[in-house]
Amino acid sequence: MLRWSSPLLMAFSFLIGNSTARAETPVDYNRDIRPILASACYACHGPDENQRKAKLRLDVREAALKKAIHPGKADESLLIQRITTKDADEVMPPPQSKKPAVTAEQLKLLRRWIEEGAKFEEHWAYVKPVPPAIPTIPEAAWVRNPVDAFVASELVKQKMRHSPTADKSTLLRRLSLDLTGLPPTPAEVDSFLSDNSASAYEKVVDRLLASPHFGERMAVMWLDVVRYADTCGYHSDNHRDIWMFRDYVINSFNANKPFDRFTIEEIAGDLLPNPNNETKVASGYNRMLMTTEEGGAQAKEYTAKYAADRVRNTSNAWLGATLGCAECHNHKYDPYTSKDFYRFAAFFSDIREHAVGRQEQTRLGTSEQEAQLKKWENEIAQLEASWKKPSVERDAEQLKWEAELAGKKEGTKGFPGPVIEALKITADKRNPGQKEAISVYFRSQIAKSTSKEREQLARLKTQRDQLVNSIPTTLVSISTSPRMTRILPRGNWQDDSGDPVQPDVPAFLGSVAPKDAKARATRLDLAKWLASPENPLTARVYVNRLWKIAFGQGLVRNLDDLGMQGTPPSHPALLDWLTIEFIKRGWSTKDILKLMVMSNTYRQSSVATAEMMEKDPSNIWLARQSRFRVDAEFVRDNALAVSGLLNQKIGGPSAKPYQPAGFWSYLNFPVREWQNDQGENQYRRGVYTYWCRSFLHPSLFAFDAPTREECTNERSRSSTPLQALVLLNDPTYVEASRVLAQQVIQKTGTSEPQKISWLFKQVLSRKPSEDEEVVLSKLHAKHLREYQSDKEAAVKILSVGLYPKPKEFDTAQLAAWTSVCRVLLNLHETLTRN
Repeated sequence: MLRWSSPLLMAFSFLIGNSTARAETPVDYNRDIRPILASACYACHGPDENQRKAKLRLDVREAALKKAIHPGKADESLLIQRITTKDADEVMPPPQSKKPAVTAEQLKLLRRWIEEGAKFEEHWAYVKPVPPAIPTIPEAAWVRNPVDAFVASELVKQKMRHSPTADKSTLLRRLSLDLTGLPPTPAEVDSFLSDNSASAYEKVVDRLLASPHFGERMAVMWLDVVRYADTCGYHSDNHRDIWMFRDYVINSFNANKPFDRFTIEEIAGDLLPNPNNETKVASGYNRMLMTTEEGGAQAKEYTAKYAADRVRNTSNAWLGATLGCAECHNHKYDPYTSKDFYRFAAFFSDIREHAVGRQEQTRLGTSEQEAQLKKWENEIAQLEASWKKPSVERDAEQLKWEAELAGKKEGTKGFPGPVIEALKITADKRNPGQKEAISVYFRSQIAKSTSKEREQLARLKTQRDQLVNSIPTTLVSISTSPRMTRILPRGNWQDDSGDPVQPDVPAFLGSVAPKDAKARATRLDLAKWLASPENPLTARVYVNRLWKIAFGQGLVRNLDDLGMQGTPPSHPALLDWLTIEFIKRGWSTKDILKLMVMSNTYRQSSVATAEMMEKDPSNIWLARQSRFRVDAEFVRDNALAVSGLLNQKIGGPSAKPYQPAGFWSYLNFPVREWQNDQGENQYRRGVYTYWCRSFLHPSLFAFDAPTREECTNERSRSSTPLQALVLLNDPTYVEASRVLAQQVIQKTGTSEPQKISWLFKQVLSRKPSEDEEVVLSKLHAKHLREYQSDKEAAVKILSVGLYPKPKEFDTAQLAAWTSVCRVLLNLHETLTRN
């Protein structure tokens, strides 16, 4: 078996390097040239005809060759002449454009490209992927699956070597955080470390993919993309019920719902044949945008805002496209036109909604609940009809008796007792008192019957209302007659002079317009096109998102832009292979993630050597794994999990963990106050935290969670002192530290090293070093002395949080160990996926 250190392989690498030096590979247009032209030239000489200067277009070969490029003759090409001229009035790009000047290295590439024939290519992302050949590499033993073959092939080209496999504890922690967002338990660590079978690693992967927490982890990613929130966003940012959509996302990932089906249900679940509650909830995606309830808002303006939002989000989420840039003019870099923008918007013009005002919620009960409601509604209707209207039957019976009374003696059979008693009082059978006796009787009977009916009616209404109130409401898509959609010149919602358009996809990517000119494409047509294997973008975009989960960054660094302004893929053949494999495997999220995490590329150590940092500081070529801080929700989840506080319930209404009093004081219409949840809801996972767009939970915000006003493809990862202060002082983390300290005292012996060792295993899945043990022992001793001399401070720190306060513990000891736990929860390693 060949190793990287073998003389044979070193000689092979040397020969590869020398041959590369002797004969440079041809310039690649998509990789080398298009990014230069897009950055420096397309703003004035690109797709946007309204901004095009000198009638020169450089993004289309025929147009470029007419005026600016002479294949095989770089020095005679106007493009090179204008880049290299010393004339300040002639140089391109002009200084006033504020575009970056072409560098010497870029100029060299442009010259070579023209000399080699100035070959143009269609942008890589707009070409349907074709199956690439899986590379064969010298070190075949390192290759567990094709992922490794593609990565290793590129490492050879870059004259780099892969890293060794990470230790088992690190691998387990990495897998757990990547696939569930939770750290492994000590029992899971012990089980994995003791399993020496060849299938030990795969068994862990399968267990984590089958965990119900997998869906929660994946939902955090997708909810960012679709801008999920519990409030409407604009003006007073009022509440709306939408948590059922979040649960739909979680359940879909857990069920491994094919991504093409997932796509269709979200875009057009309400338009499917026989839509059920699940597909209706899924269609709530279209209602996830920000809306307004401001009384003075212009309905026409907000109708335009909502249409634009849906274009931006849908195109970005599924196509990795910046189609939103074409709202006011043709795209400056990509072939999206303004007409494309408004045709795309027209797909959503059938959605029933209020341009201004409170959006209508829909109750979605089970079939059993709906049947019971229908039964009660019928009974209520019958009862109300019986006592609100005179009884025809009673009236007829009373008239009959009055008629018969004239010819019958008192005591005649057939007359009710009360009537007989009344008749005894009057000797004359024609006395008016006899008729009155009958009327009194009937009025009493009606009153008695009505009273019972009212009681029954009240009881039925109470039962009905209780059931109705128990059925959750949510926003769903309800299709209605589509509004006319016009092209808005310069995006001006007040200008109605633009041409009307019919729904369709960007023209250069095809069409879904019906052959019948009178017919109209629907959201279902759009959804099926997005999820079609023929669409070159959707599967690529999604696979790239999954790669980021497994490696910290996408094969295309810009998750939100696979267009000409985005970065090209670092491993284009690998991306195409994964895309095709994803479609072949039935659009299975779990299958592709498993393929990624089973690779040796994934299993590498994340420790970077000096050589790696010099050659590839951003880890583009994957000679090592990445290390990064986990997302905001998982920072909190981690603290709750290791302390034992975590409520592992899946789904349900949003939760409200501790938040500073008065944080919502600037929210008006109506004025409201955040009410911290009591009981087990306080300890729910971060994915369930109530998401207020204008006042995002401060703990989540500190760790870079987005407001979700727009599609968020990638969160920033900052490192600030505020984060350390959150971990030290936020009630969630202080309480978690206290409860963790209680376990330290309860579950370990009296030995201080035993306690510290238990803590490290619980929090970090490893043993402490001697130095770490010494530092924490000193910290514990210091804080123990302080709390022994200041009982009030000890009581204060132990009083944070709702979890029951311990009575049997030594106050100073528990407070001291709480301090130690606060340090562990604040460690960089605790928050980092290695």
